[in-house]
Amino acid sequence: MPLVRIDVLSEPNADRLPAIGDAVHQAMTETIDVPVDDRFQIMSSHAAGRLRYDPGYFGVQRDDGIVYIAITMRAGRTDEQKTALYRRATELLAEAAGIEPRNVFFSLTENHEADWSFGEGVAHMLPSKP
Repeated sequence: MPLVRIDVLSEPNADRLPAIGDAVHQAMTETIDVPVDDRFQIMSSHAAGRLRYDPGYFGVQRDDGIVYIAITMRAGRTDEQKTALYRRATELLAEAAGIEPRNVFFSLTENHEADWSFGEGVAHMLPSKP
């Protein structure tokens, strides 16, 4: 049940944003045990100047091809699973959408079962009470 937010600078290629979403989802299914049908994504393009970044932070030379990927998910994945996710998603993004690895930025936020409702005002992941 991860919630994925993907933000990029505006671009003329309308097929690229869905390809980015597909690549991230595939990487999650392969590395952090997300079911194939568990897809909740918010994908946004922004005008120039609406996404900011440091072009050399941590020695990574990024540019306007930057893709921000923020994933909110249940706690419990190992550091190894998370780093495998970063690695695999970056590979798939390069293949599917031509994103340069230096322009892939991830942020993961973990939470718990009570922090999710999938509709109808119900905390679906909590054990039901008799």
